[in-house]
Amino acid sequence: MLNYNQALPEDTLIQDLQMKEVRPIMKLIIRGKKRNFISAIGKSLNILLPTEANTSAQSDKLAALWLSPDEWMIYSNEPVDENTNNYETEELLNNNISKLNLGAITDVTDQFVMINLKGNKIYELFQSGSPFNFNDFQNKKGTVVQTILNKIDVIMHNRDKNTVNLFVRRSFSQHLFSWMNDAASRL
Repeated sequence: MLNYNQALPEDTLIQDLQMKEVRPIMKLIIRGKKRNFISAIGKSLNILLPTEANTSAQSDKLAALWLSPDEWMIYSNEPVDENTNNYETEELLNNNISKLNLGAITDVTDQFVMINLKGNKIYELFQSGSPFNFNDFQNKKGTVVQTILNKIDVIMHNRDKNTVNLFVRRSFSQHLFSWMNDAASRL
């Protein structure tokens, strides 16, 4: 069992912008191309993988993000038990996908930190550190984008109006969080 260390020092509320690490959240990268793969995922998890670029799908327990034509990130909507690194979803997918050679399942729970941002200033913050044009992204619930924020690769998931889940590699999370705190204080 891994010892879980919180990547970010504290939750922050600055000028109508709330930023906090949501932990621990199960995160899996799944890869596959065959029609049987997508069908087996749907049957196993009761969720249809999004097949359109930069979209997502959601069930009661899970969210699936399109990352490329043969790659998705699946994450839990609620925190999981931090005293274990065995996940029912991962075990189910290993049995129904990996062992049948339909695709690959990789646990990236400890690799990515999920930061939840809420408030009216989210897109002003993003625009101050990213070359991406967020005009369409902010108006489409469920949209996913992989971009750069303050020279750091991130995955953003537009959960709802003024609510975004941001995924960043753990090794860059403290630096990005410090930059977001500093940039948010100047908005």
